[in-house]
Formats: sequence, structure tokens, C-alpha cells
Amino acid sequence: MKLSTKSRYSLRAMLHLALSRKEGVIMAREIAECQNLPETYLEQLMLALRKAGLVSAIRGAHGGYMLARKPEAITLAQIVVALEGSLSIADCCDVPNCCVEPVTCALKEVFDEVNGKLYGAFNGITLADLARRQQMKELAEVPMYYI
Repeated sequence: MKLSTKSRYSLRAMLHLALSRKEGVIMAREIAECQNLPETYLEQLMLALRKAGLVSAIRGAHGGYMLARKPEAITLAQIVVALEGSLSIADCCDVPNCCVEPVTCALKEVFDEVNGKLYGAFNGITLADLARRQQMKELAEVPMYYI
């Protein structure tokens, strides 16, 4: 499975909001610049995230976005599902004439198992977990000089 651009961009935007949480409302322009994302596309993604209840928007000259919930209460699965509608490698039900009898289809069973594990992995990582990982990586990148 390969995540779409909209899911990857949304995950990056949500990570930026989680890391900037203490600053309050963050303008879309700032998120776009810091994450190297197209601002107009980001606005479309933020609308989908807002509809899913993951971000809140403030209008006006000093408006922008902020997380609608604590980062501990938002999972990566929720973010991806808000943009994709589902989180799966394959769904036999979406393919006409995929198999004659779904009840006896071994491939459907395998897809269901993998989809469950994939969802479980993404659902087991919160935005707070991702923010901590990012902070640890950034701290590890700081060179230490000794005299």
C-alpha cells in the first residue's frame, strides 16, 4: 500500500500543528512554508480534516488552524481515514465480480487480515506519539562539539 499525497501532506500538517500547539492558532501559510506544501492544496486538506473534527479553524486576519482535540486523542488512522475514506490495501467489495463466493474466498480473507493489521498499526500511533518521535529525531540531529 502506498499512502496518497493528500494523506501524507495531511499527516505532515497535523504533525506541524501538534508540534506548534503551544503557539495557538497557526496560519495555513506558515504550515505550507514549514512543510514545503502547496498552500491552496493544504487548504483543501484542512477542510476535510475540519469536517472530520480533527482541526478547528479560526477566520480572519489572525486566523488559522489548531487541533480540535489533544494530540493524544488523535490517531494516524483517523487522519488517513478522514482523507481516504478507509485504510486498506484492498477491498474486494469495491471490485465488481471479484470472486464468485466471498464466503469461500481465501484472498478476501487474507485482505481482511492485512487490512485489520494495517488499521491497527495506524490506530495504535497517536499524533502525540508522532510528535515525540519527531522531537527525538530532531534532538538526535543536533551536533555536539567538545573542546
